[in-house]
Amino acid sequence: MKKALAILLVLVMVMAFSGTAFAAGVPNDQKPVIWFNRQPSNSTTGELDMDALTWNDKTYYVGFDAKQGAELQGQMVVDYLQAHGEGLDRNGDGVIGYVLCIGDVGHNDSIARTRGARMALGTAVPDPQQKLTEIKTIDDVDSSPIGTNTDGKATDVQDGSITIDGKDYIVRELASQEMKNQAGATWDAPTAGNAINAWSAAFGDQIDVVVSNNDGMGMAVFNAWSKEQGVPTFGYDANSDAVAAIEDGYCGTISQNADVQAYLTLRTLRNALDDVDIMTGISIPDAAGNVLSEDLFYYDEETRCFYALNGAVTEANYKDFLDATAPNKAFSSQLDEKDFPVRNVWLNLYNAADNFLNATYLPQLQNYDKTLNLNVEYVKGDGQTEANIIDRLGNPDAYEGFCINMVKTDDGASYMMKLS
Repeated sequence: MKKALAILLVLVMVMAFSGTAFAAGVPNDQKPVIWFNRQPSNSTTGELDMDALTWNDKTYYVGFDAKQGAELQGQMVVDYLQAHGEGLDRNGDGVIGYVLCIGDVGHNDSIARTRGARMALGTAVPDPQQKLTEIKTIDDVDSSPIGTNTDGKATDVQDGSITIDGKDYIVRELASQEMKNQAGATWDAPTAGNAINAWSAAFGDQIDVVVSNNDGMGMAVFNAWSKEQGVPTFGYDANSDAVAAIEDGYCGTISQNADVQAYLTLRTLRNALDDVDIMTGISIPDAAGNVLSEDLFYYDEETRCFYALNGAVTEANYKDFLDATAPNKAFSSQLDEKDFPVRNVWLNLYNAADNFLNATYLPQLQNYDKTLNLNVEYVKGDGQTEANIIDRLGNPDAYEGFCINMVKTDDGASYMMKLS
């Protein structure tokens, strides 16, 4: 009898540290869920989906400060214009004309970047959907695509102005569109390449600047047209190919600190699984000494959201950012598996073709998954439908936690239903 009890006790102890036992013993709707990269929100108004963000007490969001980054990108463009005045107005018409590649009209990050560019360049108008008559903050700006606007008569933007080397210029958004392919995938680089070919054929030497919501589209434009034409092109994400292209004339990008975001995505999940202070290994050093410095992120407790901060990458500092997939030594120390047993995790990327997520974010996730003793199953979607992703989560019981990157920011309820 004693021997049987001893064996039973050992089995219970083994199961207590078993990921499979954890998964089997906890209802799926009580397991940790980390939303990342695409913040649960209304794609029309931008209002946060608090039902998704507070689904259970182990639910968090990890992203970056979209507004701070958007304003930084806009200022980077203005700084470049003011420092490189001579020859910017290619046809000498007194207008600095720019085209804008919009990623996804329903995505908070894309909306913010469109607004940030227009705010900085003076082309912003109040958002009519909010019934505003003046702009007080970046949130007040109309982010609608305008189609074409070579005559300056579009109502979704206005002509701005800038003084360069003592000379006043009109600043005009000549064209903008959502880069969405026929299958429905947004942030589509080939679509951006096609767009610049059409724009340049229609009003070529009126285009003096290209601004893109991300580097995938920005590099498509750069390689298809603006590199050869010597037209300043700006992106966002600090992907390795875009940073390297700064040497060849790509003018700048914004680092959203993918290493910090990837670490936070998995770190918050690890902490939720271990039922420890959520700031462990973040603002509080963990047992291995991993910690983030305060200038890299902030946490909004009310909305349960972690945000990485952004930095401008230009000709002055691009060599420091050439390897976008390098891990950060400050939070790369291995956790002891005896104290932090391996956990089984399901994680998806919304689009197998997204440049930033696959070329930068995924390698960073893979830098930290083993460090944090997480056995991660990575799933890639088609960028078009949630079903393509959700249908591949066939057995949620097999996993102890979930990291979710939605196709559409409105669709948090679809994943919650799957895990209910």
